[in-house]
Amino acid sequence: MPNALNYAQAYSQALAQAYPNVLHFAALRSTENDSRYRWINANTIQIPNLTTTGRVDADRDTINVAKRNFENAWEPKILTNHRKWSTLVHPMDIDETNQVASIQNITRVFNEEQKFPEMDAYLISKLYADWAAAGGTADTAALTIDNILSVFDGYMVAMDEANVPKVGRILYTTPVIRSVLKNAKELSRSIKNGEGAISRAVASLDEVQIEDVPSALMKTAYDFTEGWKDGAGAQQINMALVHPSAVITPEKYTFAQLDAPSAGSEGKWIYFEESYDDVFLLNKRKAAIMFNVGGGN
Repeated sequence: MPNALNYAQAYSQALAQAYPNVLHFAALRSTENDSRYRWINANTIQIPNLTTTGRVDADRDTINVAKRNFENAWEPKILTNHRKWSTLVHPMDIDETNQVASIQNITRVFNEEQKFPEMDAYLISKLYADWAAAGGTADTAALTIDNILSVFDGYMVAMDEANVPKVGRILYTTPVIRSVLKNAKELSRSIKNGEGAISRAVASLDEVQIEDVPSALMKTAYDFTEGWKDGAGAQQINMALVHPSAVITPEKYTFAQLDAPSAGSEGKWIYFEESYDDVFLLNKRKAAIMFNVGGGN
């Protein structure tokens, strides 16, 4: 039998929760690629891939036979991430908890502590799985203050060689690795004029934006049976250099509704939401992602 709600004191108007989560990978969920796919059935999208031949020598005296010098192929992706959540709330619970157990508070806590971190966990682990399936091999070098910039430089060179755009790259790191980066031997420090304070903030590196992500949301695999937790054999992703152009996040269906108390619900409020979406790597752009992985559960 479920435990009774912990009734609030008269002055309790808000919940004192742990620091709320946000979507750490929001930049990867709003890329230009999301407008480049087409639906071919209920769960499959196709992404266009155009290729052309190169130029050849010309002359003034002949005309070559015209022919088609481009190919159009389609890269299919099948959506599998179908999720839902619902809850009943009795009006008396709302009243007797001094509004703490209101639908607004319940869904806010659900979003901040369950849904949003689950979305982050799914994105990074699915991206890693797609990348590995496409032939990507994670770097496993132990990152230290002595080598982290060299490792980063190696990632940048590899992306430069693959003609990945320089503008827009994002480096996702765990807080531990962000600290290692801040203390890297080659990294210069700046002294604020007249303040005598040393600024050690590292917001970007070689014009690459740096984003902190909690270690718990940077694993190679998760179990999503209910909510999210580390999956079997999960490894720690220490840092990931990503260009958003390599990612696509199609959304097929989203629904959320609150039903008022009725005879059918035996006098209770009912909240229900459902979504059908996914995260994919564009296979031809796998060079736009680099992972450093090390350490298990």
